[in-house]
Amino acid sequence: MKLLRVAAGVLNQTPMDWSGNLQRVIQAIQQAKSHGVAILCLPEMCLTGYGCEDAFLAPHVQSLSIQHLQRVATETRGLAVAVGLPVAHAGGLFNTVAMLVDGQIVGLAAKQHLAGDGLHYEPRWFKRWPAFQSVMIDIGGKNVPLGDLIFDIGDCKVGFEICEDAWVGSRPGAALAQRGVDVILNPSASHFAFGKHEVRRRFVIEGSRAFQVSYVYANLVGNEAGRTIYDGDAMIASGGKLLAIGRRFSFADVEVTSALVDLKWTRMLRLQTASFQPQVQPQGTSRTVEVDFQLPVAELIPTGTDQPRPTPATLAALHNVELLAVSCDLSTDVNDCSTTASPMPDAMLDTLPTKELEFTHAVALGLFDYLRKSRSRGFVVSLSGGADSAAVTLLTWFSWYLAARHLGLDGLLKKSRYIPAVADCLTQVKANRPAEMSERELARLLTHHTVWTVYQKTDNSGSVTEQAAQEIADWVGARHGVWDVQSLVDKYHGLAESSLGRPLDWQTDDITLQNIQARTRSPGIWMLANLHQALLLSTSNRSEAAVGYATMDGDTSGGLAPIAGIDKNFLRHWLRWLATEGLPELGPIVAVDAINRQQPTAELRPAQQAQTDEGDLMPYDLLDTVERLAIRDKMSPTEVLEHVAFQFSQYNHESLKTWVTRFFVLFSRNQWKRERYAPSFHLDDENLDPKTWCRWPILSGGFAEELKEIDRANHG
Repeated sequence: MKLLRVAAGVLNQTPMDWSGNLQRVIQAIQQAKSHGVAILCLPEMCLTGYGCEDAFLAPHVQSLSIQHLQRVATETRGLAVAVGLPVAHAGGLFNTVAMLVDGQIVGLAAKQHLAGDGLHYEPRWFKRWPAFQSVMIDIGGKNVPLGDLIFDIGDCKVGFEICEDAWVGSRPGAALAQRGVDVILNPSASHFAFGKHEVRRRFVIEGSRAFQVSYVYANLVGNEAGRTIYDGDAMIASGGKLLAIGRRFSFADVEVTSALVDLKWTRMLRLQTASFQPQVQPQGTSRTVEVDFQLPVAELIPTGTDQPRPTPATLAALHNVELLAVSCDLSTDVNDCSTTASPMPDAMLDTLPTKELEFTHAVALGLFDYLRKSRSRGFVVSLSGGADSAAVTLLTWFSWYLAARHLGLDGLLKKSRYIPAVADCLTQVKANRPAEMSERELARLLTHHTVWTVYQKTDNSGSVTEQAAQEIADWVGARHGVWDVQSLVDKYHGLAESSLGRPLDWQTDDITLQNIQARTRSPGIWMLANLHQALLLSTSNRSEAAVGYATMDGDTSGGLAPIAGIDKNFLRHWLRWLATEGLPELGPIVAVDAINRQQPTAELRPAQQAQTDEGDLMPYDLLDTVERLAIRDKMSPTEVLEHVAFQFSQYNHESLKTWVTRFFVLFSRNQWKRERYAPSFHLDDENLDPKTWCRWPILSGGFAEELKEIDRANHG
């Protein structure tokens, strides 16, 4: 056996937070050293942050990256570390990973396939590196190779697939295998989306099997730059077996997942593979960087223990076990009994098998990071007693609850001490905390100091929503108020009527009378946010955004729209799940029943009109289906109608035709609203955010010609 300990470091970075990013990189290296790691892979662009966008093109960003790379290199005595950064060469900028070995910069591998779809925009800043090419460049007065490289470090050959490289059909891993690599490192900045973990898991395991290598995948974690959430997802596989997997959605700044790999075993697998054809003739230069350094060899049984030497069966188990580790701050595999990491809550959080769990953890982490990175002192929510504002309020509580579970008192204090009320609270709790105080109670205490909610009622508001808002605020511990804003609405009515010379009437001025109520609620809630130096959260969801069912400068007011990336149908399902099941360690949240008993309504018309959202629009499950078919799948109105007529056969054809037509008209008419929405979190590949995902013209023909096809098809 030739055993090495390899590791994936997961980091919570921030674009151009130079000192912070550097500190976390060094912390990961120190953790890896303390556990005998030989090769550590850190995430893509971890020195600068992945989300620098056009700042990547600034010369000072490029030069500072090199300076910090040189600083990191001095920390790598005794091991090899892969660190991502942008590098300029020959008039182009390249997405690269520097290989640092025993204190030296020995070369830089460059990304060959750039991510240019969805929320990724890499071709705007970077050039793709051509396969089989390498050059020499100057780094700090020393010539080092750059390009399509492998690194031969003391008889261990290491190659790279950088994020997107592993997602394409022509993966560089195949060529790396032909050149005899033992370990492939994948430094990634792969955004969270529902179900994406399983895709990564497959290509890591399959890459290790097909290429007969050990494969190390390291991703970013947290809300790095505002909209995008990273879930961590460190993985290590060897010869088709998953050896270690890291905790997803960690609130820790640094987590390192490690495992033992046997180079002789993967080499033997390659020898046994009849279809494997090694590359025996170099193409041009060898593109292999010879590094005169012996990587530290791992011991199967740690020194200083009284454990018996491994038997042949134990050694065989190293290669046959399917899952060896779930990481915490630093984890290892079951063959190493020296793990010192603290117990990890939700130990199988690596899989998060349900969409409900992924949604809860992703948005909670996104909110927590947005709060601290923006240096805001809390959250403010206009809590209407409906599903959207209730969900947003609950998610603020989940952000504190999950942070408490992951970080503990000391970690919470370290990350949020800039908020005086939180620092005082945690200091007192730490000094006097009763042993029985749970993380649930701690989260409620922290929410009390950082979340303010207000129910703003008019004559059209009802006692049911007012009571529901109170129950949600009480459950999370928010400081809640009730404001009667009808007198302000009446003043605006009077101003408009004095200009018009007539009274406003629901028959002729319906939208105006609805909108003024929503807009009247905005100034006061903004004022509350300003007073507390807090972040005002908008409560609009994606279904409303699709058809513009929101009042600009009213319910869309806010600095962040945490649920604007999720559809209303799922949001209602999630609230029912919270009320009946919830997180495994928490159980049901009974207070949510008050929300779930209601039909969604804006409560902007008089009560006798019995206004509901679905009455104004269409059934939400239909709306969300039409949106996916029309926007995600790019179907025409006629094609959409054909699909929903089959799927929603409980509705008559004329109603379906009306609803499909309504969607296309409203979607095209309301792009300007989506352009003005507060930043939202990316949660799936059906996002409507025009800044990152769904480009659409503000002015267009509005599908006029396409909608005529529906009538022609019906009469054909």
